[in-house]
Amino acid sequence: MTPAVWGKEIGTEVVRGIPFRTYTERPRDIRALLAFAGRWGDRPHIVQGERVVSFIEVRRAAEAKAAQLAGDGLRLGDRVLLLGFNSPEWIINFWACVTAGAVPVLGNAWWSRAELADALNLLTPALVLADTRAARALPEGVPAGTWGISEVAAAPAAAAAPEEDDPAAFVFTSGTSGKPKAVVLSHRSLLAGLHMLLHITRRLPQQVDDTTGDAGLHTGPMFHIGGIQTLMRAITVGDTLVMPSGKFDPAEALRLIEQWRIVRWSAVPTMVSRVLEHPDVHRRDVTSIKSITVGGAPVTSEFLTQLRAGLPGVEPRVATGYGLTENGGQGVAASGKDTIERPGTCGRPLPCTELRISDPDGEVLLRCPTQMIGYFGTDESPIDAEGWLHTGDLGRLDEDGYLWITGRAKDMIIRGGENIAPAAVEEALGRITGVVESAVFGVPHPDLGEEVVAVVLVDNGLTAEDLARELRSTVASFAVPSRWRIQREPLPTTHSGKIDKKQLASVELAAAGGAV
Repeated sequence: MTPAVWGKEIGTEVVRGIPFRTYTERPRDIRALLAFAGRWGDRPHIVQGERVVSFIEVRRAAEAKAAQLAGDGLRLGDRVLLLGFNSPEWIINFWACVTAGAVPVLGNAWWSRAELADALNLLTPALVLADTRAARALPEGVPAGTWGISEVAAAPAAAAAPEEDDPAAFVFTSGTSGKPKAVVLSHRSLLAGLHMLLHITRRLPQQVDDTTGDAGLHTGPMFHIGGIQTLMRAITVGDTLVMPSGKFDPAEALRLIEQWRIVRWSAVPTMVSRVLEHPDVHRRDVTSIKSITVGGAPVTSEFLTQLRAGLPGVEPRVATGYGLTENGGQGVAASGKDTIERPGTCGRPLPCTELRISDPDGEVLLRCPTQMIGYFGTDESPIDAEGWLHTGDLGRLDEDGYLWITGRAKDMIIRGGENIAPAAVEEALGRITGVVESAVFGVPHPDLGEEVVAVVLVDNGLTAEDLARELRSTVASFAVPSRWRIQREPLPTTHSGKIDKKQLASVELAAAGGAV
């Protein structure tokens, strides 16, 4: 595969009838990224627990697995569902699918059995690759392959080359309807996002030498869009990815920062706050960490004050941004200087991103080559005929072009970095015998950002414990409400007859001593 040129010049190109700002010289096939492993050779690429896997080992294992998959009949464009938690195998299986010409579908490892069944019915994948835990939840008859990686090297199959606008990966998002939706991202989508981030950080392949590469702590799920962005960036610029062995633990995160001399960390605010509040933050040597990128919430002045006390060397390089899965990730970014001078901003549009605020409702609209092709299996789309992605978020632009998010038009809860669609939880509650009606909404939480509240009208003796137990079999664990109000009177409604969630939230906040 001919090495791609990563240029800086931006022009306009019409794609699917939409004029996008795009790099005139650019890579067009994400398979080319795996070749960068040869540049970094035997240096550590993935670290988890006692396991250390080098760049070249990742490449060889991925090529061997790709040859195996092709030999088993996998073809260009076939969908392969990856279902597992972060591990070297997850990363190698991702690259194996890409190398074989298949389309990796990133399943949420936290799905309930019901959510997994919905995804399988939607996707009809050619193959499912699942780790040990996830494999136990697979229904009978699902075409399941082997999660493990063969140590026997093999020449990769010569898969046909995909087109730039062919699907490259599916990433699931809750969507506003509550049902998991598969966002289809093309090679153009993923590579444009990577190209912009490398451009603004001055780390395009031709700008770095063979000694480049930092140790980065990765604590978010690989199956989120941020995971894929991290994975692609790491192999392109020679970064070592250090991953915790299980559920996020601030003590382990601090140990890993000290042990591996972590330089950069991308995380949701909840994780950073838990590390800063942990007593080990003053006992561990954390002087190596110089950069934190915070996603899912703006960087406030209060957060920076907390950061100064725990990780003083980081403050000049606390970055944030704004994006969503349907946009292929970030479309707006704020540098460390921006977050200090303008705490609370999301930043300014990335080089190929067009941004405007709709009139008169104030919704944030994005147009960028990173945006999705669409949702798989449905014509529904938040992208209009002119290519503007309607984000569902409300915002404003200041006189210098910085974006400030002022609210959410869509009724979505973000708890610890996970998106929760209230409609999905309400639907699951409605299937429980004895539940007459329910309202699910989010309220502020000092650690998680938001927590899930459910107000439920029942006509029998159901308790909150009963309802939570029933829900755990049908929705992801993070979507189960942590606060409940069970009542015998009908829920309040608006003039249009809809349940008045604003009134319910006001009552809940008042009871907790908060403010509306």
